[in-house]
Amino acid sequence: MVDAIGDRVVVLAAGGYFDGRGLVAALAYGADGIAMGTRFLLTADSRVPDGVKNQYLATTVTGTVVTTKVDGAPQRVIRTDLVDISSGQLAAQPPPGPVERADISPGDQDVAPGPAPRGSSHEAGQRTDMAPSRHGGQRTVMTKAALVEGRTDVGVLPTGQVVGVIDGLPSVAELIGRIVTVANQTLERLSTELRNA
Repeated sequence: MVDAIGDRVVVLAAGGYFDGRGLVAALAYGADGIAMGTRFLLTADSRVPDGVKNQYLATTVTGTVVTTKVDGAPQRVIRTDLVDISSGQLAAQPPPGPVERADISPGDQDVAPGPAPRGSSHEAGQRTDMAPSRHGGQRTVMTKAALVEGRTDVGVLPTGQVVGVIDGLPSVAELIGRIVTVANQTLERLSTELRNA
């Protein structure tokens, strides 16, 4: 993930990060920080229903699959009965039109990816009602069904493969505190090893 702040390009490493050791590794490779979607989804502060969080926590490292059957674009999801049974049926459905999307409030709409033009509503952090992107419509509806409504029987559970090593629901404050502590311990250990080498 790359973004620009002034004349400086900020690089965030993403994919598989969940603790302070990963942060140190990413910094060593030259990143400015890390993005942790699945790790923050699985916190006590996340508004995802508890039953859905428990399903994530029960998922093993081999319990995910990359599928294109939701809307044609590759996406890693937790392997569920819906994913297994509906593999051909999901791809055959057209993306939802305006009537099928009527139950999604403006706050649930997709936000255009990438940096927003200066002065745009996206730059101010506002969401706008956009037409579904080529791949966004069905994915949005099915993700909302699972993560907001708790309907994993009709929705998908997007995830990183790191889900298989996450085993608890700390608060965001506790999680960040742990990450900082482990990162500092890791840096100290590496520094000691280098001095003694």
